[in-house]
Amino acid sequence: MPYRLHVRTLLPLAALALLCGCGGAAGTAGPSPSATSDKKHRLEAAKADCMKQKGFKYVPHVSRLQVPDTDESRKRAAGDYQTLRKYREKYGFGVFALYVYPKEMGNPAVKPDNPEINPNWKIQSSLSKAQMGAYRKALDACMATAAGQVLGLELKPGADYHAEQNKARRRALKSGVNSDPELIELAGAMAACLKGKGHAISDTTPLAMAERGPEKFRAQEDRLGRAQRDDVPDVAPPPKEDEVPMTYAPTLTPEEARPYLNREIKAALDDLECGRAFYPAYLPREQAINKQVNDQFGM
Repeated sequence: MPYRLHVRTLLPLAALALLCGCGGAAGTAGPSPSATSDKKHRLEAAKADCMKQKGFKYVPHVSRLQVPDTDESRKRAAGDYQTLRKYREKYGFGVFALYVYPKEMGNPAVKPDNPEINPNWKIQSSLSKAQMGAYRKALDACMATAAGQVLGLELKPGADYHAEQNKARRRALKSGVNSDPELIELAGAMAACLKGKGHAISDTTPLAMAERGPEKFRAQEDRLGRAQRDDVPDVAPPPKEDEVPMTYAPTLTPEEARPYLNREIKAALDDLECGRAFYPAYLPREQAINKQVNDQFGM
């Protein structure tokens, strides 16, 4: 999956990368880069227009950061066993690899060689706390307005745009993959195999089987992050359906993270072995649905 859809402390949802070892651009039909880029620019222009009308400055900005589309990423997206195995042998599901290989994996806590500068960061940094509250409220409302004008989406003012995208994606995935007889059969066989290797399985639906590995280690990552803070509960509250949960990234050196990654790699390889027939059937379907939703939301 190419999505890291839980919210990390200091990690924007826009930083979605190929972190679980099973993502990449699939060879399925989708919007052309130019069409997608045009939507993004029109969305930003409409947002800036709306902010100006509300008395705030906002500079239209489309991120230049792109997940590279390579032959290897396409093979992973298609569920190619050897390519997935090579990835998982080093990165596991891509959770604790973020700490062992911070620059390589795009850890936001590490300054990149060529950082992207969003002009709106400077604007917001000059605001007082009260001004920032008003600014954010206006920006959320303008995002909903722009999405309606450019994309024809009906979002409530104040709704989190990325959270709404994730809800739409999960609804589409549940509808598209959890009702597919072939995927249901393959997911059941994968679950039986993993149980035989000593892994606990509570939900054998195709979507749950695809997400169970990364989610297990993200939960562990969140527990470590919460243990390092005194301003949040030690145990995360149960997330509402289709909502992106707030999780907390710990501070870990590569050496401290390595034992966690080693355990994650072992689990990821078990998952791949048992899902050897499942992933080639599941991943292209997931990629097609992701593209459809991304197009709908102008991403």
